[in-house]
Amino acid sequence: MSDFKVTIRSRDNNIHVLELKGYLDAHTTPVLEDSFQKMLIEKKFRLIVNCKELTYISSAGLGVFMAFIEDVRANSGDIKLSDMSPKVFNIFDLLGFPMLYDIVTFEEEAAQKFEMKQ
Repeated sequence: MSDFKVTIRSRDNNIHVLELKGYLDAHTTPVLEDSFQKMLIEKKFRLIVNCKELTYISSAGLGVFMAFIEDVRANSGDIKLSDMSPKVFNIFDLLGFPMLYDIVTFEEEAAQKFEMKQ
């Protein structure tokens, strides 16, 4: 099985960061699904996904984002993506994610965008 890990931490203003590390594919998507589900159960809807240590994402991994975005936005939240390597960004870009998601260079920029919406 591929190595993949999600670490969750909190920032100010009820913003929560999911730090992805490793290889996100069909075998490891349950880890990310469980993390998003936990956020929804805990009513945490202002989410930043920091991809700094994400080395690969498959279409199955991208599907996880699509599965949760409607529920997050229905609760006045959003999922913002940050810190992607060019390789990972190209996968998101190829499938049109920049039109659906706020993808920024750094986590701090994503947090500022949430704070501007208060």
